[in-house]
Amino acid sequence: MKLETRSQLFWLCQCGGWLVYAILTEIMIKIPGEEPWAVHLPHLLLDTASGFCITLLLRKLYLWARRQQASVSVTLHIVYLLIAGVCWTQFKWLTLQWLYGNLWQSMTWFDFGTWTSASLTMLATWTAGYYGINIYLDNVEQRQKAVEATHLAKEVQLKMLRYQLNPHFMFNSINAICTLILKQDNTQAVSMLEKLCDLLRYSLYTDPLAKITVREEVTILKTYFDIEQCRFRDRLTVDITADRECDNLRMPSLLIQPLAENALKHGMGSQQSMIIRVHFQRVSNKLIIMISDTGKGFSDTASGQKGIGLKNCEERLNLIYPTNSHFEIGNQPEGGAWVKISLPVEAAE
Repeated sequence: MKLETRSQLFWLCQCGGWLVYAILTEIMIKIPGEEPWAVHLPHLLLDTASGFCITLLLRKLYLWARRQQASVSVTLHIVYLLIAGVCWTQFKWLTLQWLYGNLWQSMTWFDFGTWTSASLTMLATWTAGYYGINIYLDNVEQRQKAVEATHLAKEVQLKMLRYQLNPHFMFNSINAICTLILKQDNTQAVSMLEKLCDLLRYSLYTDPLAKITVREEVTILKTYFDIEQCRFRDRLTVDITADRECDNLRMPSLLIQPLAENALKHGMGSQQSMIIRVHFQRVSNKLIIMISDTGKGFSDTASGQKGIGLKNCEERLNLIYPTNSHFEIGNQPEGGAWVKISLPVEAAE
């Protein structure tokens, strides 16, 4: 809770609380008593106003006392409370006698004990309410800070996962461009360099926490595969399809690229050809993304060991959809690997 809001809440409680005190005193003490209206109404106003001001002073004194050591702070609170109770009692007595025209009439010990007990009870109740509300607000503030810290940590983690471009991919792409230049295939080298710049620009300048449509993810995925096909030529065949009803569904950006990179890095042999298929479809209230290849497959899917690309993808899904996503991997009977992602349907605005 902001400081301005807490200050406003204090004044609301302060004014409201003393208004309730005045009403209850009037109903329970003044009206049943024998005091004339010309005396008890002014005395009620002076009584309430003095209590209001005394508690404001107590608030300042409590704030200073709280900065002291625990034993000193407790002692100061008790002393302040006793002094305030006696002062309030004396003020109420003197103003009452003044209204009756007997300013110098002294109190009996019975009156002093009765009035001081009432004053201390009221001030102790105010003190308990003041600290009770402050402790509650402090707890709420701590919970809010904890939630904000957790949210911030989640954002940082998502950004780290999203920004982890594989150095292996960058090295191979730049090396392939150099090879094309040495072969004087300048047209192909320029095309590959432009696509690499597009991919890097998208990766660096797109909000890693934002979601994009399936159509946008397909576009950037095709850019990535165009770069890889400049390297692998006829050895790589890519088939990306998406059902029409999936085009405007939202998903985390650059979610598929690390999986495709993982397939090329670990599933493709030195002289092997590979077909990679990516398909987006909507099944009921789920967006299903299926990535498959005809490469070597996972060496041991039962062990649960995953590469960096697979781990990053799964961790991102767990952070974005804590309990509402599904991530599976496996090997195809005819050879090759598959990855299946299930996301909740979220339409673009």
